[in-house]
Amino acid sequence: MDGTCASPQQMNAQQRSAHIREVVLGEGVRLRQQHPWLLHQDALGAGILAFALVGMLGSAALYITGHMAWWVCLLLNAFFASLTHELEHDLIHSMYFRKQRVPHNLMMGLVWLARPSTINPWIRRHLHLNHHKVSGTETDMEERAITNGEPWGIARLLMVGDNLMSAFIRMLRAKTWKHKLSILKRSLLVYAPLALLHWGAWYVFLGFHAANGIASLIGTPIGWSAGTLQMMEVINIGAVVIIGPNVLRTFCLHFVSSNMHYYGDVELGNVIQQTQVLNPWWMWPLQAFCCNFGSTHGIHHFVVKEPFYIRQMTAKVAHPVMAEMGVRFNDFGTFARANRFERGEQAQPQVKQAAPV
Repeated sequence: MDGTCASPQQMNAQQRSAHIREVVLGEGVRLRQQHPWLLHQDALGAGILAFALVGMLGSAALYITGHMAWWVCLLLNAFFASLTHELEHDLIHSMYFRKQRVPHNLMMGLVWLARPSTINPWIRRHLHLNHHKVSGTETDMEERAITNGEPWGIARLLMVGDNLMSAFIRMLRAKTWKHKLSILKRSLLVYAPLALLHWGAWYVFLGFHAANGIASLIGTPIGWSAGTLQMMEVINIGAVVIIGPNVLRTFCLHFVSSNMHYYGDVELGNVIQQTQVLNPWWMWPLQAFCCNFGSTHGIHHFVVKEPFYIRQMTAKVAHPVMAEMGVRFNDFGTFARANRFERGEQAQPQVKQAAPV
């Protein structure tokens, strides 16, 4: 569609979505012509994974040997793990080794090991593809699981950074024992085995140090057994090198993702209404640990088959046309509306300057 043929106000939602898709795909083609190395998509995916895994292992080794502060290791590994999340997302859409199942599934397994807080990626594939079909509706289980559509309060704050806590609260809210049991069974299935070990170790870490803190305050130190103290040495190291980084990464990703997606009153299949671009300057501490997700993930809803690093590169072209076609930018009212789009206030196409990437 030639964008000069009709103004955005004269296009319906499907035509505006198609125009965004055309412009973004065109920019992707231009980038690949300008930078032929971008054509080696499988090698790039494998290379990014190797970089992330070596980075995580290297910073862990430096911390364990006393050459890196714990907080530096935690922050670095949260960043490296966020790269593996984006790779998993691309793998779910079969962007790397699409016709080579061994390297494809090897990458799926490795990105899962780097992020043991998450559900089985082969199961997530079904949830995520369903997310694209029914985004913003009650049957969008992937976004609902990370609190999209929840009113803000203590419950959402607890749920947004803790996958098992989210499942537990949803189980408590279930009205029948049959429904409660269904949630429990499903959660055990999708989170076994890595996430159950990850979150279990996290709760042990928090409980142990909370108990020691309280005991110190009241002047009665706890006499832990030698076996318990040895176990805690391992868990304390794990909390710095893998558990803590993924807790931080999970909170950042789920906070950004659940608030940039709309829920509840969107028109089924209307991509314009599914997401906003959420990229204010004050969210950069969160964006740093989810690969600039709030700024670039909306592009993915229009152009599904572009890898995450391409979206970073096309954003400077994508954002202006998205804004022109009616995609919202930095709609902070979503925090108070529990992510409702507000159908009575449907986004009308406005020609405006997009926020910076």
